[in-house]
Amino acid sequence: MKLHFRRLHTASRKLFPFLRWTGNLDRDTVRADFSAGLTGAAIVLPQGVAFAAIAGMPLEYGLYASIVPAIVAALFGSSWHLISGPTTAASVIMYSSLSVLALPGSQEYVTLAITLAFMVGITQFVMAMLRMGVLVNFISHSVIVGFMAGAALLIVAKQLKDFLGLEFPEQNNLYESVLYLMENWEAFHPMVLLISLITIGVALFFQKKWPQYPGMIAALVIGSLTAVLLNWVFGSDMTGIEMVGALPQRLPPISAPNLSIQVLQELAPLALAMTLFALTEAVSISRALALKSGQSVNSNQEFFGQGLSNIVGSFFSSYVATGSFNRSAANYEAGAKTPLSAIIAGVILIPLILLIAPLTAFLPVASVAALLILVALRLINIAQLKLVFTADRMEAAIVAVTFTSTILFKLEFAILLGVIMSLMIYLRKTSRPRIESRVPGNSQQNRKFRSGVSGPECPQLKILRIEDSIYFGSITYVREMLSLYREHYPEQKHLLILTKGINQIDWAGAELLFHETQERRKNGGDVYLYRLKRNANKVMKRGGYLDYIGKNNIFNSKHEAIAGIFEHLNTDICQNCTKRIFLECKKIPYPNEIEQKPSSRKRQPDGG
Repeated sequence: MKLHFRRLHTASRKLFPFLRWTGNLDRDTVRADFSAGLTGAAIVLPQGVAFAAIAGMPLEYGLYASIVPAIVAALFGSSWHLISGPTTAASVIMYSSLSVLALPGSQEYVTLAITLAFMVGITQFVMAMLRMGVLVNFISHSVIVGFMAGAALLIVAKQLKDFLGLEFPEQNNLYESVLYLMENWEAFHPMVLLISLITIGVALFFQKKWPQYPGMIAALVIGSLTAVLLNWVFGSDMTGIEMVGALPQRLPPISAPNLSIQVLQELAPLALAMTLFALTEAVSISRALALKSGQSVNSNQEFFGQGLSNIVGSFFSSYVATGSFNRSAANYEAGAKTPLSAIIAGVILIPLILLIAPLTAFLPVASVAALLILVALRLINIAQLKLVFTADRMEAAIVAVTFTSTILFKLEFAILLGVIMSLMIYLRKTSRPRIESRVPGNSQQNRKFRSGVSGPECPQLKILRIEDSIYFGSITYVREMLSLYREHYPEQKHLLILTKGINQIDWAGAELLFHETQERRKNGGDVYLYRLKRNANKVMKRGGYLDYIGKNNIFNSKHEAIAGIFEHLNTDICQNCTKRIFLECKKIPYPNEIEQKPSSRKRQPDGG
């Protein structure tokens, strides 16, 4: 009965992960989470509007996407500090892809964005059910670094027209945008530029002097007051300062995705790309914060929370949401203790929307553009770029390719290309497992082996250590190396493989060991395995490969291995060997000793 209750309790905590932390709530924790939630709600006000502008959505949708997804992800995710909602990168990807299918800001565009959120959520949910959280481990962080740098430049290029007050036609790529700007830069509006510079100046001032306060809100307030004053004195026709306009004073309306076959086919590639990127971003952020807080993060649970947040959010006018680094980091720094802070932030945002909606009529477009450019420039991590290009050529190549393709091609293509490259590099590394020749150490008592071939080797026994898995991707390389050892050391007919470093052996790897055993037995030798791990042992046992190799050829201690293998070595070769590197070698008399006193030990000349 107790065991059944424990299993039920464990299952319920997996299905409802909020049960793990709700029991830890007390007065101090709730007070800390409320303070952090209030800060998070204040931060998301300007950010939500800015993200919606980047995404080509009506501005209120940036706030809608910050309510329901944040609450659902907090309840069903695993991280205590991750905040979900719209992000710069996700908004850029969505805009670049959906803007070719529908007019940004139109009802058709909004429906496509909501449908995309539903598709991304379903994909994330299925991946969680299939326990594919481990996949994010194979996506190099360099993909994110390169993409962020490229996306930052695209954001800057898109916002320069509002930053300068230019009549900027929509361009297809960064090159055309920069070229047009260089040819028409003198047409900017000085007062629009003034508003932009004031907004950035205030934000930077707060960041340096009072980082604990929401500098972005202060920047928008001061920028708005300045813009209203200039328009009142000179008139909007002379200043060229445009306002965002009042937002609808309403809660997120009920919505529904368009699940027609045509729409699903059009959005499928984008949904896959955004799923990979969103999950990588969310899990990376949650793990980075977990290192600071000491919390353990479950990738599969995070997949589940992110997927459910996008599915539910798509029915409450939300476009694709994922982990927000800025809001998550601010949540942690504000002293949040549990995911309750994210829930509080989402709930507080509801009355704030109703209060501030009319005030956006006084918000200048230039101020929003200025903050977007400031946020975009912060996405370029110069320190990480220098480190990657200095330390690892392969990772540098991933950064360069992702960055270049982000600028030149569609963003979803850039992400998929970066992911494919990182997987190719990973497969290249695992396809060439490290194979080292090992020799006995100076101490014969503890049977320690050391790397290298400088020390004496047994003339009949080759000892190899293999690191990493022997699977279908690595068997070609391993087969070639084993063949070379047989060719270059034909007298070493016996092979002892130290398998402690082999994590996995699949069917192809088991076949490889089977054929290696056959080849060596044809030549009078054999294959022996030391410290075969449980997972590898299962495959070898189920396929009957262990029966062929023989239980007597599989050892769990070095003493047993050397003693067992020694019984199969050729006595004549042992008698003429002067190295005597094993303890057992001392039992073999030299030829002159045999003439003086015949040995009572009888062994076959061919060694068996």
